[in-house]
Amino acid sequence: LGLGGYTPVGLVQNLLECLHIDLGLPWWGAIVAGTVLARTLVFPVMVKGQREAAKLNNHLPAMTKLTNAMNEAKASGNKFEFAKAYSDLMLFQKKHDVNPLRGFLVPLVQAPVFISFFMALRQMSQLPVPSLQNGGVGWFPDLTASDPLYLLPLLVTSSMWAILELGAESGVDNPNLRTMKAVFRIMPLVILPFTISFPTAVFTYWLTSNVFSLLQVGFLRMPAVRRKLGIPDRIKHDPETLPAREGFIKSIKSGWKNAQAAQQLAERERRIKQHLNIAAKGPLRQTFAETPLEPKGVVSPRARKDRPWRDTIG
Repeated sequence: LGLGGYTPVGLVQNLLECLHIDLGLPWWGAIVAGTVLARTLVFPVMVKGQREAAKLNNHLPAMTKLTNAMNEAKASGNKFEFAKAYSDLMLFQKKHDVNPLRGFLVPLVQAPVFISFFMALRQMSQLPVPSLQNGGVGWFPDLTASDPLYLLPLLVTSSMWAILELGAESGVDNPNLRTMKAVFRIMPLVILPFTISFPTAVFTYWLTSNVFSLLQVGFLRMPAVRRKLGIPDRIKHDPETLPAREGFIKSIKSGWKNAQAAQQLAERERRIKQHLNIAAKGPLRQTFAETPLEPKGVVSPRARKDRPWRDTIG
């Protein structure tokens, strides 16, 4: 076809062309097979994401107490208590191998795959690739045109809802995240008018990916599978032990401010250690305004700064 390249979009087009020409699959079959292959390759990442989500959920109450202690210390301006709470939180996360940032691993992997397939298929439909015009099946023989019956857009929207509902059991039981999921529930309906005219080639990939996700969610909810893959069982916590519902945006801002304060604390500790290291190994630093060996009233050139130690500890 002459479309492929070494970009992610080009690699997807090369894969689909190989499945269509070398294996003799029809275009709709090549899209389905390519989607299943891509989703299978990222399955280990999904398992890793499930492990991290389960661990985070199971240790959420204890982490909530430590985070609340940090917030209270920050609000009162007690830097010592803030440093202690921050240190306790870091030690707790290290001891139990928990890191909230690992929850972004799955979307960071899935998003490029989805975008690459979407752009590759849309580009092939817009050219168009002639064989795509009769490479469909059933009521959508032309993969470059939109669905005449609008069944594929409706099936994709319904499957997205099903994924959100079934996937809610595998995440973290956090009221703020539940609020975000409530927003995501209306997203399929919001984007439907904008996607309804997409080529059926795109919807073939999208629907196949959603069906794979549904099967994957059901597979990963089986107790025997979770034990075999090392995914901990989710603990259902008392709502009183969970963080108060403060809103998704507000929780993000609070976390960002805590991270900034923690970074400033770490930087100050680094500079104090640097100052102590210089004091232990280097020459003595003058920290007084006047030199006793010089006549009174004469300020030493080395002591003209009001606070000469400011260079090391701030």
